Amino acid sequence: MSDTAAATPTPKSTSVFGQYYALMKPRVIQLIVFCAFIGMVLAIPGWPSAAQWGKMALASLGIWLVAGAAAAFNCLVEKSIDAKMRRTAWRPTAKGELSDKQALIFSGLLCAAGCALLLVTVNALTMWLTFATFVGYAVVYTVILKPATPQNIVIGGASGAMPPVLGWAAMTGEVGAEALVLFLIIFLWTPPHFWALALYRVEDYRKSGLPMLPVTHGSEFTRLQIVLYTFVLAAACLLPVVIQMSSWIYLAAAVILSIGFCAYGIALWRNYSDALARKTFRFSLIHLSVLFAALLVDHYLL
Repeated sequence: MSDTAAATPTPKSTSVFGQYYALMKPRVIQLIVFCAFIGMVLAIPGWPSAAQWGKMALASLGIWLVAGAAAAFNCLVEKSIDAKMRRTAWRPTAKGELSDKQALIFSGLLCAAGCALLLVTVNALTMWLTFATFVGYAVVYTVILKPATPQNIVIGGASGAMPPVLGWAAMTGEVGAEALVLFLIIFLWTPPHFWALALYRVEDYRKSGLPMLPVTHGSEFTRLQIVLYTFVLAAACLLPVVIQMSSWIYLAAAVILSIGFCAYGIALWRNYSDALARKTFRFSLIHLSVLFAALLVDHYLL
């Protein structure tokens, strides 16, 4: 899940606790843990037992801690870039409110605590997958891919697509085909979601020096890519029904949401405006949240 899931600037923290909490990108983590929780619930036939609810709570906490560690490390690595961009200039590392050492120690402690919790109370597979996700986002994406290629969000999107896989592994001890379908949906959702933001923030990215697609290939090419991805995503959103993971409640939601996302993509391609790009970005958040909520409703009602 990209760090764009909440693009509205957050005001300056007034306490040290608030500054550390801000490093964790809490609104982004909410969506990450939500998707992981959906993976947990879908992995269990019927209503969870009390023990399973407890395991889900511990797994969610562990994933939340490691995701927060990755976010804090991202803030540390990108502090100079964040300082140049309006939507990120408020971050404590960018403003110098927290030192590099403080951010690094905080990230390390969160990661260690989260991994230990997952290993002891959930299972080793979930711990290793979650740690691999941390490395994928904090190191492979943030340090290597993001400054090197305009396809950074496509390749790096694999880390952001992992939450439902982590949730599934937490409850089953394995990675099933259903979890991989959920992974694919988020993986394909990430580029049009991110590029919609990058279009109306293009000057920020140009100043930052990051090779984002609208900077390197222009607005028209980026908008075409958004259209193509929304159509491929629409097909992927049907897979839970194809593999009999879900039925008509989810199908109805998936079709409506896919039509909406494709319509936004086409409108953006044909007649661009910053306002429309913002609406497309916001709809992408609605799309993923409602889609996964529909999976949950379908799971329990049918």
